[in-house]
Amino acid sequence: MDWLMHQPFWLQAFFATLFTYLMTAAGASFVFISKKCSEKILNLMQGTAAGIMIAASFFSLLLPAKERLEGVSASWIAACILAIGFAAGGAFILLSNAGMAKLKIFSEDKKRSGALTCFAITLHNIPEGFAVGVAFGSLTGEYSAWISAVMLAVGIGIQNFPEGLCVSLPLRKQGFSAPKAFFFGQFSGFVEIIAGVLGALAVGLISTLLPWALAFSAGAMIAVSCTELIPSCVSEGKTTAVCGVTFGFSLMMLLDLLLG
Repeated sequence: MDWLMHQPFWLQAFFATLFTYLMTAAGASFVFISKKCSEKILNLMQGTAAGIMIAASFFSLLLPAKERLEGVSASWIAACILAIGFAAGGAFILLSNAGMAKLKIFSEDKKRSGALTCFAITLHNIPEGFAVGVAFGSLTGEYSAWISAVMLAVGIGIQNFPEGLCVSLPLRKQGFSAPKAFFFGQFSGFVEIIAGVLGALAVGLISTLLPWALAFSAGAMIAVSCTELIPSCVSEGKTTAVCGVTFGFSLMMLLDLLLG
């Protein structure tokens, strides 16, 4: 710990986000045992992924964005930033879906759904990486502040474990091979490393843009959950879909409230 604390702030951000990435990869690795699961279990897992994404949109994205704006902007300005950012994220996913429908490589609905899920989780991880980078880049040398930055990374890392599942398991269910589903699952977390280092190096600018990015990512994740994941799992069984969404939301809410 002492060695890490005395490293340049951007290197500290690198190691912190490397940990969060590895947690995403660990969650995605469960795709290699998914072949042993029944269709009912996979459908339950897809519902769980939707619940996790919905909870993460609120507790990991919108709430932190609101907290960052408090005391800095007037309440109506903060509300407009969150609303515009959220709406832009949803619109971006809808436009992306329309664009992918025109591409041959995404001509199948299942492939397009899997690509959008991966896209949304990746977007969600970018502001999380920025948040870790900003935390380390704004350190003033106080030990307590450094511990807070470390705990932020630990909390995000633990939350990333089920998020790795969010990407890889639905892709596996939709016909992707296990290695390919794992690749996309772990890649969705890799962007946190890049975002973390950039956030530490450009702490002032990133800190200003972070609420917009958080709200945008929340809108994107809700759009994917409502247009792709939930309709897919409901069509194959309402009971398992509801149980999965409820469990996923509860799990992510619990992790966010305990670790946030």
